[in-house]
Parts: sequence; C-alpha cells; structure tokens
Amino acid sequence: MPKNLFDWDHTMAQLELTSFERSALRAQAHALKPVVMIGDAGLSASVLKEIDQSLTAHELIKIRVLGDDRDARNAWMDAICDQLGAAPIQKIGKLLVIWRPSNKPAATKRSAPRNAPHVPKKKAADKVAKRITKATPKKPASKKTRGS
Repeated sequence: MPKNLFDWDHTMAQLELTSFERSALRAQAHALKPVVMIGDAGLSASVLKEIDQSLTAHELIKIRVLGDDRDARNAWMDAICDQLGAAPIQKIGKLLVIWRPSNKPAATKRSAPRNAPHVPKKKAADKVAKRITKATPKKPASKKTRGS
C-alpha cells in the first residue's frame, strides 16, 4: 500500500445516482453509526483500505471526519468516491455518507424501499388475529355430568 493518498493506483469512476435513489439511501443511512473515522493524519492508504472493506461488507456507510477544514472534508469525499468507485450520498457537518453496490448476487441484495401504503399497527394486528381465528378449528363442547 502506498503511503500517500495520491500514490494510490486503484482509481474508478464515481457513481452517479438519481435524486430518488439518493433520497432512499439517505433514509437508510439515518440509523447508521459511523464505522470509519478520519483523524488528524488525514486520508491515508490504511484509511482508504478500511473504507473499502467497510463498503464491501455494508454497501452504505457513514464516515466521521475529525478535522475542522470544510474544504478538506469535501476533497476527501471526492477522493474516496473516485478511488473506490463509490457514490457520495450526503455530507452532514463532519459526517460523510457513502454508498457502493455490492458484488453479491441480486437475490441476497437489499431492495430499495417500496412505496406500499402505510397500514396502522392496530389494523394490521386485527388482520392477523382474524387469520389466526379462521385457521384454528373449533373444538366441540364436551359434556360434563354432575355427580356421576
């Protein structure tokens, strides 16, 4: 691995996404916690390798940048996406959200969120309860005799 970021010879084109795709990925990233931190040393080859491994494992990741320089954060976001063939999703202060599709087969890959109508919990629970009561056969009432 090269010591300097610009010695990295593994370059790919940055992915382009539609605004709908980016919006869906932003929604998925909301609950994520940062998995990689870029410290005072900046974007080194070891940090790029860690980001690459995280993208391979998770597809969508958050990166925390500890520096205060906004221009450096923007440059690092562009460099990461260019070097690793990823797509920039969002920059929120010192957090970067990046996505790269996995090489896994499509059957195991997560699909984009569906636009299904919302069903309230109570209504969904009522539907499940109705299915359960229909599926269970009724037992005949047993005859009890007294004092026999």
